[in-house]
Amino acid sequence: MPANFDALIIGTGQAGPSLAARLSGAGMKVAVVEKHKFGGTCVNNGCTPTKAMVASAYAAQVARRAREYGVRVEGEPQVDMKRVKARKDEIVRKSSEGVEKWMEGLKGAKVYRGHARFIGKNTIQVGGDQLTADKIFINVGGRPLIAKMPGLDTVPYLTNVTMMDLDFIPEHLIVIGGSYVGLEFAQMMRRFGSRVTVVEMGPRVVAREDEDVSLEIQRFLADEGIGLRLNAECLTVQKESDGLSVGLDCKEGAPREHGTHLLLAVGRVSNTDDLGLDLAGMTTDQRGYIEVDEGLRTSNPQVWALGDCNGKGAFTHTAYNDYEIVADNLLLNAGRKHTDRIPAYALYTDPPLGRVGMSEAEIRKSGLRALVGKRPMSRVARAVEKGETHGFLKIHVEEGSQRILGAALLGTGADESVHSLLDAVYSGMRYSEFQRHVRIHPTVSELLPTVLEDLSPL
Repeated sequence: MPANFDALIIGTGQAGPSLAARLSGAGMKVAVVEKHKFGGTCVNNGCTPTKAMVASAYAAQVARRAREYGVRVEGEPQVDMKRVKARKDEIVRKSSEGVEKWMEGLKGAKVYRGHARFIGKNTIQVGGDQLTADKIFINVGGRPLIAKMPGLDTVPYLTNVTMMDLDFIPEHLIVIGGSYVGLEFAQMMRRFGSRVTVVEMGPRVVAREDEDVSLEIQRFLADEGIGLRLNAECLTVQKESDGLSVGLDCKEGAPREHGTHLLLAVGRVSNTDDLGLDLAGMTTDQRGYIEVDEGLRTSNPQVWALGDCNGKGAFTHTAYNDYEIVADNLLLNAGRKHTDRIPAYALYTDPPLGRVGMSEAEIRKSGLRALVGKRPMSRVARAVEKGETHGFLKIHVEEGSQRILGAALLGTGADESVHSLLDAVYSGMRYSEFQRHVRIHPTVSELLPTVLEDLSPL
């Protein structure tokens, strides 16, 4: 006979554990199912390990530039990748084990280990166990997309997951994909000592961003010695005696790029292909994301989908917000919707990009009359003092209402300073009011009101 629960949560990524705690705390009998490692992508092979390695790469770069700060470091900094990996692994272990202990010790909850698959509208199979619940929550995340590419099956390749296993420095890393994941790894490995080439099919990196953002990122990556092969079409992979080569049809440069290691960073796919969703009456879109309404309920009214698998956000913070929406709606009848969420995210190159609200392209497409203010980081005191002046601050406002529409902050501290603008966008604040708020000196944030002193039509 199936074991019966009030709520059943599949997956322990960012949304699942907090939801389990909230529902069990409200008196529900909860089942938690985890197939592999507790904590999901963010903890095990996403945010936590990559940012730990980015920190090590930053330390190497600061040591490399020490003389600029009046600090003498003899010779070229030596990177111990085994130690880098060990540090990262320890941080990940503590985080993952922390989530596991939390779930195991949660009063009113029972943990099941194994792959969950629906065998009915409100019943799943986990190994030899059948579990049924009035409410089921899918939080299964995603995985790297392995694009079809001639010759790829003839060579070993890395993904953002297997990159976590490296305890050596590749001689020449070729990164296919010039977007968020690819660029973070490209800069990181270059700072560790690899020769790095980024291959991008589009005309510029991170094409989702405004053109000036992309071009500035390309400039500081190139300054660090990262090769960029743009407009690369007809990609093929070929095994070589000393590694591999990637064939590309670019307007400039050689027709093949030779390297020792290959990283695929061309996107992600949802982990929904082996859940038996059809047996539970759920539908997915063409990309495999589970279709949900504004409250994240699926086409099966007893099931909700949270996190990466619903296609409504590809970030840890949006997954956590999914939990908040679902929990508040169930327990408080709050009427919250994922469509109320304002886009906000960061790219963790150095310097980082902090983004909030509408981009320049989105504003133009909307037909809104807008103004833009922009200031180079070379005119931000905090950036000058730190010796990190790449990038700029850019803010868009609506001409008539004066409300702040969005911003692209590319520079030191941008991933943190963007938050004051995030609050302003959520509240619909007029930029003239935003300028009246006193900020701490010396910071990057204190210059945001100054950016708005010199606005010009978009």
